[in-house]
Amino acid sequence: MTPSEQIDDQISKLKDWRGKELARLRDVIHQTDPDIVEDWKWNTAVFTHNGNVCALGAFKDHVKVNFFKGASLHDPEGLFNAGLDAKATRAIDLYKDDKINSKALQNLIRQAIAANDKSQKAAV
Repeated sequence: MTPSEQIDDQISKLKDWRGKELARLRDVIHQTDPDIVEDWKWNTAVFTHNGNVCALGAFKDHVKVNFFKGASLHDPEGLFNAGLDAKATRAIDLYKDDKINSKALQNLIRQAIAANDKSQKAAV
């Protein structure tokens, strides 16, 4: 099964609001960067562009958007609400009926991609 098929499978098995929210977040990620690549790592959806950008996970009572380099991203809208003590990562936990500012989320995604691009160029 391809990573995209594994993500499809995960979403289809979540019959409640979490599946719909993961599908919506996945769409926002792809709208932000049509060239982003879907991967399946650590039993979760991971989105990459010159390195890991973010991951989507479903938990019992929430869904999580985890940014691998979140600590280095500027978050003026205050979307990050989890993992705030981690050295590198930051996360957004969404519970049923939570709303997220899609434009602010897209800004974080663009920043994460830019950070990966910068790291990639520095390594050359």
